[in-house]
Amino acid sequence: MTTQLLSMNHLSPGANLDAYVNTVSAFPVLSVDEERALAHRFYFEEDLEAARELVLSHLRFVVHIARSYRGYGLPEADLIQEGNVGLMKAVKRFDPEHGVRLVTFAVHWIKAEIHEYVLRNWRIVKVATTKAQRKLFFNLRGAKARLGWLNADETSAIADDLGVSKEEVTRMEGRLASFDMAFDGYGDDDDAPITAPAQYLAADTADPADLVAQNEHYDNAHLQLTEGLSALDSRSRDIIESRWLVDDKATLMELAERYDVSAERIRQLEKAAIKKLKVSFAA
Repeated sequence: MTTQLLSMNHLSPGANLDAYVNTVSAFPVLSVDEERALAHRFYFEEDLEAARELVLSHLRFVVHIARSYRGYGLPEADLIQEGNVGLMKAVKRFDPEHGVRLVTFAVHWIKAEIHEYVLRNWRIVKVATTKAQRKLFFNLRGAKARLGWLNADETSAIADDLGVSKEEVTRMEGRLASFDMAFDGYGDDDDAPITAPAQYLAADTADPADLVAQNEHYDNAHLQLTEGLSALDSRSRDIIESRWLVDDKATLMELAERYDVSAERIRQLEKAAIKKLKVSFAA
């Protein structure tokens, strides 16, 4: 068996789950005497080969336990891998002098690691943090699978049985019924309504009422400017537009050459036109 065990150093359920299950199922189940002898070698002599044999001979048991947690929607290979970690912890702590089989001792460690994995990954936000909440989480799922939504009597019975309050049972029931939602809510379906949390946050932009008022102000200002320019003579209007209303603004000298006057005269015409525009805006 040693040669076979050495070839299993990199055994992993993630590579090919079916092949992994078939492989671990091929390891023979240890008799009481074989298990006790291996446990003595590891516990008292720190024989790592004995520990390896103990682990590999119980991997099938981890698969059996991990498959009972498939209802949480998590990868079965990951559940098995976490259970394997629990098995190795159990083997490390197993004292053969206590007179119990390793499988009986290891079940607690295997389930503990799987529970931790489920609680870390079942939801984005952790659903249970205290010991009472963890116990309630795993027991309530089983109860709901049989009963559906709980009535008052069922809630009270579960609370009494688990030693928690009825309010805690109700809160956990709500958590179990909830689901994760993407913050921004964008999915593959462009036609689906967006109800993600991001859509309910206050926008950094101005209030819609302020935007409407601002747009009305700009519209009125544009109308007044148009009316004011139309009241000017053509030369004054051209000076204002060339000096203020185009990207490539003309200089006083350029306009002086255009109208064959001095730059000072252009400045005077500009000043007079601006004064008339101010009167138009004040009206």
